[in-house]
Amino acid sequence: MGWRDRYGIRRLRGPKIQRFDREANDADIEALIAFAKSRRGVEFYVEPETFATDTTAVAVAHDGEWTRRRVGSPAVIIKVARNLALPVYDVQLTGYPGRMRAYNDRNRDRPDI
Repeated sequence: MGWRDRYGIRRLRGPKIQRFDREANDADIEALIAFAKSRRGVEFYVEPETFATDTTAVAVAHDGEWTRRRVGSPAVIIKVARNLALPVYDVQLTGYPGRMRAYNDRNRDRPDI
């Protein structure tokens, strides 16, 4: 691979990679970090790996704005969240925050979402 593994994605994920999906890479993690640093009240929600998709994380801001990126394994986003002093939750245990749905409802007619 031509990219560096700055965030330990390969090491923390282990040898298993879903066949139908691309791998998480540094750009995915950097996008989550940039989102978190440019907004207030960000929390991370870890989504489980599926048959077709690698482990993902959703970053949700105080107003419900959100973004989703591949992270390779829960350990990666836990490490990032700890470095940013932000909370991280398992979406299977907590569900998504209500403000995320409210944000989607408010912005349903916007073409950029």
